[in-house]
Amino acid sequence: MPQKKSTTKKTSNNSRKPRSTRRTSKKSNKSKVYIPAYKAIILCCVIITICMGLLLFTTLKTPNQKLTDSVVERYQEEKSEKKTEVETPKKERKKSEPAKPETKNTETKKSETKKSESQKTPQKKIETPQIKEEQKKVQEKPAETQTAPKTEQKKSETQKQLPPSPKPEQKSEYGFPAAKNNAQLIFVFDDGGQNLSHLKPFLQLPFPITVAVLPQIAHSAESAAQVRASGNEVILHQPMQSVNPNVNPGPGAIKPEMSDEQIKTILFNNINEIAPIAGMNNHEGSGITADAEKMAVILQMASEEGIYFLDSRTNVETKVPYVAHEMGYSYYERNIFLDNEKTEANVLKELKKGLDLANKNGSVIMIGHIWSADFLPAFLQKAYPELKAQGYTFSTVSKSRAKKN
Repeated sequence: MPQKKSTTKKTSNNSRKPRSTRRTSKKSNKSKVYIPAYKAIILCCVIITICMGLLLFTTLKTPNQKLTDSVVERYQEEKSEKKTEVETPKKERKKSEPAKPETKNTETKKSETKKSESQKTPQKKIETPQIKEEQKKVQEKPAETQTAPKTEQKKSETQKQLPPSPKPEQKSEYGFPAAKNNAQLIFVFDDGGQNLSHLKPFLQLPFPITVAVLPQIAHSAESAAQVRASGNEVILHQPMQSVNPNVNPGPGAIKPEMSDEQIKTILFNNINEIAPIAGMNNHEGSGITADAEKMAVILQMASEEGIYFLDSRTNVETKVPYVAHEMGYSYYERNIFLDNEKTEANVLKELKKGLDLANKNGSVIMIGHIWSADFLPAFLQKAYPELKAQGYTFSTVSKSRAKKN
């Protein structure tokens, strides 16, 4: 019996439905209307096209001149408004400004019509009084002022495009060849000590020189001192007897009849008179340099005093190379005499010979004389810039590469 009660309760609960479910069932019986999304989009597009068509129809119907006239009128109105704003104060400006009847919708329509016209037909230029005045001013300007900036721009562009122009080559006044093998020039000036005024222009040369000073004459010691003070090199210009016995070599000379001791004594006195010195060379001496025994004594004395010997080569039969080789001494020798003829043309000719030797052998020793002071220093002053530009270097004898072994 208790089981039957439970069944009856269940059935009774199921038979009774809630009110909410009843309402939903009634609503569900009614039919619902659904509009697809693509149809709604199509409708919107159709509406937009119709509106655009109407706008185009209205704009095409009205002529372009009316639009331009309206724009000009609007420009003039705005101009007049600006003038009134400047003249009247802020309080009066508010009263004088008329209320604009146009609404936002009308402004948007006008802007849309302007856009459509600009796409279809080209816009006409609006000529206002200000624009006309500016055009007159431009026409009144000369053509040069308008073209000047353009030409300047073109010039600047061409200057940027073009490569830098090469420097003009210096004109060769003397026609010196370019230096080869690091060519070195050594200038020696003999016969110092005779005249101090003649010595001065040689000491003002812009390159190092060697000056050979004669012994036992008026200005021997003073000349040597001035050469050293100028930073140049001093050597003894040792007088020696020439092949011609009638030629007097001067005081302190070495002669063929002298003994070895006499030669050493003369050399010692002469060296000490103008010391300190770097070396010595022969003045005249064609007879002595051809005597191997006498040259052996001279070279030995030079070695003991720590000075070099420069053979002036006044005699082709010189024995200096032979004696120096036999005794194991080094020496120097002259290559060029610059001023055997006292003319600038001869000096130039001999100088060019010296340059050829320097380019071939690496160095050249050229001898001039202090008694050529009237033209030789001035010539060398003029020739120096071109020699330097061609790559030649300058040295004294002791610092040169011209040593012979």
